[in-house]
Amino acid sequence: MTSFNLTLIENTSDIEISKLLEESERVGTVGSPSSTTKLTLNIMEYAIENKLIGELAIFKFRQNKKPHYTLGQITEVTLKNNLLEDSTMQSIARITGSVKQVSGTQDVHIGSFSPSAVFSHNSDTNFFEQSILGTVPSTGTPILQVSDIVLEKLLQKYLDQLFYLGHSYGSNTKLPMWFKHFGHGANGNGEAFHMGIFGATGSGKSTLAQRILIGYSKHKEMGLIILDPVGEFSKNMNADRIKSNVESSDPDYKSILQYLGKELIPINVRNLVLDRWDIFKQLLHESSFFRRLTVDGENRTNAINLLENKLTNSRVKLTDLSSRVTFDLVMNVLRDEENQEEIFSGKDPRSRLRSRLAAVNDEELYGVWISISSLFASRAGAHKISDLLSRFKQREKPFVIIDLSSQSIHELNLYWSETIQTLILIRLLRGLSDLGEEAWYNGESLNTLVVLDEAHRFAGKRHENDRNHSHLEGLKDRLIDYARTTRKFGLGWMFISTSLSSIDRDILQQLKIVFFGFGLSLGSDFLMLKEMIPDNSAIELYRSFGDPASSFTPETRQFPFMSKGPVSPLSFAGFPLFINAFSHDDFIIENKFDKKFRSPELQS
Repeated sequence: MTSFNLTLIENTSDIEISKLLEESERVGTVGSPSSTTKLTLNIMEYAIENKLIGELAIFKFRQNKKPHYTLGQITEVTLKNNLLEDSTMQSIARITGSVKQVSGTQDVHIGSFSPSAVFSHNSDTNFFEQSILGTVPSTGTPILQVSDIVLEKLLQKYLDQLFYLGHSYGSNTKLPMWFKHFGHGANGNGEAFHMGIFGATGSGKSTLAQRILIGYSKHKEMGLIILDPVGEFSKNMNADRIKSNVESSDPDYKSILQYLGKELIPINVRNLVLDRWDIFKQLLHESSFFRRLTVDGENRTNAINLLENKLTNSRVKLTDLSSRVTFDLVMNVLRDEENQEEIFSGKDPRSRLRSRLAAVNDEELYGVWISISSLFASRAGAHKISDLLSRFKQREKPFVIIDLSSQSIHELNLYWSETIQTLILIRLLRGLSDLGEEAWYNGESLNTLVVLDEAHRFAGKRHENDRNHSHLEGLKDRLIDYARTTRKFGLGWMFISTSLSSIDRDILQQLKIVFFGFGLSLGSDFLMLKEMIPDNSAIELYRSFGDPASSFTPETRQFPFMSKGPVSPLSFAGFPLFINAFSHDDFIIENKFDKKFRSPELQS
């Protein structure tokens, strides 16, 4: 037990905290040397057998004549025995294995305590408010374990804003998080945050991202849009848990969103209607349509521009492109000799085109045409991109998942390539940026987070021999520009990737909140990690993360993360926080979701 000087106690809330701390277990005391950024922790003898790494700890001190409380995590524990460091003692220990009355009894355990948050008591409001560690408490100041109830008392003013992703790494204490919307007013941040989640395959980054999005979904005024190039989010977050094969360890996200009153709009290429001529022209250029007619290079560009001009002059809309009437019009345009002169300047190429047009099977060519043009056709239950984006101008914004994987279009026999995926992304991102800028000029916030999975595909380094180089470079350039400019619009971006170093440095520099999962401890990823997290003790704690795949059973599997940025009321001092992600049931329970989302075993 720990006793405190009652002169520090000023009123009700402070009395309650002090009594709780008196009942808390003392881990150690402030030692020397210590500073305002890192304190030496002299670990108590009875605490040396406890698991201390990652443990949340707290100490009380007086600053500016007011009681203050500093919280942080223990990031390192070292053992020193000065007597055994003597060469004679080392020789004896080498022979006998230990030195009687020296080995063990003279051991000193020293911890490293990194302050992450400081609270001061406001006697006027009787709440605790953010402060700074502006001095170093005296040696011998007790440092104690933090319990959930202590955190609730300190954060009483903000309890309705808290959200929980897991326990403090190495302890059973919940680590409070908050995910404020990007607008103004209640529970608003006032501007957007850009985020990143990085880790090796199997590190739990997709599950963490999905749970963060649930945290943001509590705000009806905040829009969420996931751009899903491999279909993983579409599979997990839009799954009917009873009818699907999705792992039962995942929460029933679809039902949770319904419970929160958040509209979920799942979309894939089958029900996404493209709506720009420039996209159609680029897809037509890449397809085999003109290659079958032996039209290549600049001549192909001439032919496509000619078709666009003729079709628009004939009042053909994008939604009409897939009709047989439009295709017949296209073929008539190409067979017209005057039009052929606009495509080719030489007689021989024009003669070759006429011969090819006479020999080509129109039905086969129509099959190529319709596989592209159908992407622009109105379909039952389909969403036009412009109409979909307009939903983010509403007061209550939706949660949209766009599945851009090739699996989503196979049964419709639509044309598919990475270029389509890239062009759709460019169209969506440009549209969202335009909406954000419009909202900003009107004194409003778009209040929307865009999630880009497999971000290294689109926001990473490129090589000159990439087949899709120009489109990807254009997309990356836009992402860099948006990361720099859209925060004030209320438009934030979340980048998810298996590699940290593969993401363009200009984007990494704009990330306000970052989660690092297992698997970034080698090569260029580790160099970038050290650049982003310069504290050596934090890096060493991160390197101690175990591979989740090495667990003996799925039930004992843990998914640790290191977080950077203002993602928690305990992280405003700037030091990283370490977390073990919850299991499914703990996630449901601790965030007080309806009990029907718990596993059958827990309900019973």
